Amino acid sequence: MPATHPPEARSSARPPVRHGLVLVVTCLALGAVVAAMSSLNVGLPLIARDTHASQTQLSWIIDAYSLVFASLLLPAGTLGDRFGRRRALLVGLTVFGAASACAPFTSDPDVLIGCRAVLGVGAALVMPATLSTITGTFPREQRARGVGVWAAVAGGSAVIGVLVSGILLEFWSWEAIFVFNVVVAAVALVGTLLYVPESADDNPPKVDVTGAVLVVAGLAVLVYSVIEAPVHGWSAARTLGGIAAGLVLVAGFAGWSLRRRDPLLDPRLFRNPRFAAASLSIMLQFFGFFGYIFVMMQYLQMIREDSALIAALSLLPMAVVMVPSARLAPRLTARLGIRGPWVTGLVLVAVGLATLAQLTEDSPYAFVAAGLVPLGIGMGIATTPATTAITDALPKALQNVGSAMNDLSRELGGALGIAVLGSVLSTGYRENLELPGIPEHMAEAARSSFAAATAIGGPVVDPARSAFIDGLHGALLGGAGVALVGAVVVFVLLGRPHHAAQDTGTPDTGTEDPGAEATGAVRSIPSAGSRTHR
Repeated sequence: MPATHPPEARSSARPPVRHGLVLVVTCLALGAVVAAMSSLNVGLPLIARDTHASQTQLSWIIDAYSLVFASLLLPAGTLGDRFGRRRALLVGLTVFGAASACAPFTSDPDVLIGCRAVLGVGAALVMPATLSTITGTFPREQRARGVGVWAAVAGGSAVIGVLVSGILLEFWSWEAIFVFNVVVAAVALVGTLLYVPESADDNPPKVDVTGAVLVVAGLAVLVYSVIEAPVHGWSAARTLGGIAAGLVLVAGFAGWSLRRRDPLLDPRLFRNPRFAAASLSIMLQFFGFFGYIFVMMQYLQMIREDSALIAALSLLPMAVVMVPSARLAPRLTARLGIRGPWVTGLVLVAVGLATLAQLTEDSPYAFVAAGLVPLGIGMGIATTPATTAITDALPKALQNVGSAMNDLSRELGGALGIAVLGSVLSTGYRENLELPGIPEHMAEAARSSFAAATAIGGPVVDPARSAFIDGLHGALLGGAGVALVGAVVVFVLLGRPHHAAQDTGTPDTGTEDPGAEATGAVRSIPSAGSRTHR
């Protein structure tokens, strides 16, 4: 038998983990990859001008990152389990920084889309490793605080990224946003080398290559069909067939996973109502959130004609209320229970988006702020309990799987939100843009994007502004409706009783340990201890 050592001997063989520094470094890496989802939105008008990108290409420049990010999260989480979360952080930050370094050297929108896709590969390795490092290395009594900080950074980084980009664009061009990514990735890389301990499973599952191909292909086909819908038409056979094919591939992934001993994600996890509610809630929250940022940045700069910095600062009320709301959420949950604050947060998200959907060409900034405040409070209140519910639903050995599911819900929601709300905006703009008496080649150019319409100028600009507002109304009302659906689903799911014994046929011991409940829900996955070392 292998020699064993007492815990004291093992702990003395390596330096003690400095949890505060680990939290700082992982949150810096997290902030970099989350901010990259939103930061480039501020530069869209400049990118459209310099690269002559169409409205559909602008959607792809933003969503190529989100799509690859979301599609690879599950396999990336498994790789972190198998080869170590610290290694995943190091490789991911390197890829993220390298792709960011290449992007400033192109003016071709298609090449820029490719660079953003490679950034998504790096981000997919980074994000699940950050949360699973916290939940896998922090003592249980410190885990809730760590997760709370993580959730606040994950929620606030999107707004911080917009603010930083606004400052950069005040003095430099859109390429500076990518240079900033390089700097942050380099700092996080050094911090990971110095302070983050390695952690992985002693008995990691095999990488499910077939499952990875199915989920990546399904999400790619689905999002591609949605983004291209305004060009080909929502009722076109190409659009409907693509959406159907994507859904079939995702369903195939679920069916394949049910037969695997070591799946990327066991669908039986969703028998746990809290896990199901949390996953859906996060996806729908960020569907509205990232879709809103994509739409709103164009409104502020193209319709209100704010500078990049002013447009970024315009989001400050949301950031100011979001972070303290996220910190307050655990106290509200402890006092009032999990369902009330959680559902209230989702309703506030819907109220904020519905308010912003009433904007016109001449709306004062006070009207914008009136929508941003409930949106920020709602995001802060709803995100923390949802994140905690996912991580607490799994035993320690499966924390990377839980982290990947949390991140998948977030990034998939963001990718779909940008795709769907961006497509609704584009469709509304194209369908409502009437240009009688304008030569057809000029009219077609104006329909490709609002930026092109403003470049043409003359009698094209006013109809284009009105058409853009029509598209904005439809997009933001759609986001509000999605948030309300999330509130109803969470309310219903959290009202359902659940016992592990119902899923497994094992005796119900009455334990309140969420890890024990999850072990029953994922009976096809052996529970193994984690190892933590330098």
